[in-house]
Amino acid sequence: MKLSFGNVLSESFGFFFGNLRLFFHLVTIPWIISLLLRVANSALGGDTPFAALIEKALDAVPTVMFMTAWMRVTLLGTARLDGLPGLGWSRRETAVMVHLLQVAGMTFVLIAAFMMMMGPLDLESLRRGTPADPELAQRQALAAPLAMGFIVSAVLALRVCFGLAASAVDVPFTPRHSWAYSRGNAWTIIGLLFLILIANAIATMMALIVPLQLVRGVLGADTAAAVIAWASAILVSYGGVAIMATAQAVIFRNLTGWRDGLPLAQAPS
Repeated sequence: MKLSFGNVLSESFGFFFGNLRLFFHLVTIPWIISLLLRVANSALGGDTPFAALIEKALDAVPTVMFMTAWMRVTLLGTARLDGLPGLGWSRRETAVMVHLLQVAGMTFVLIAAFMMMMGPLDLESLRRGTPADPELAQRQALAAPLAMGFIVSAVLALRVCFGLAASAVDVPFTPRHSWAYSRGNAWTIIGLLFLILIANAIATMMALIVPLQLVRGVLGADTAAAVIAWASAILVSYGGVAIMATAQAVIFRNLTGWRDGLPLAQAPS
């Protein structure tokens, strides 16, 4: 079938905003875990690219816990939830994590290699009139292929990542299956999920900056302002994860004809 960009987007946002109470119920523990990881990284002086990458890798654990539960709610309803996300880890979460590594593992490796090669960004060097640093220019030239590889792998990951919904409902599924079922809808899927990612990034940035400036202006306390801003931004980020997971589940259901207890429709040749 041909996916409708507008219908999938409308259903994804509509389901999320129609289930906000459920969202806050399911996100609470993963949200706290992610916030503790952010605070711990900051307390340990984690302002380097390597520390940021380690934090993101660890943060995949609570994210997968929440995402798995939210996809099951989207496809099966609340009656099929096994427990509150964050209270345990089962074979289902393992299957989703393995599937996620298959889909986005190379993308993470490429962006990690790019960040490590580029090093921390020196804002002073970007000022007009500052002479170019030959060493930085050399690193940028070497990192350019990594950046191109990241872009290509990210586009491919967006096309096949809807298969994560299959792992969430215990259906054997691989990126090859996702590739086959998405024939004829590839750019619709890529554009739809990319739009959700961009919207989430903008909303998360605003949720970080606005509370940070407000609390710092009122209390004059940098640490308290940072923690409140992180809490706000992480919560908004999880909202984006929920919308993305809903879209993936809707795409999976529409393209495969999946219904609980029934075999999948044959992939188009």
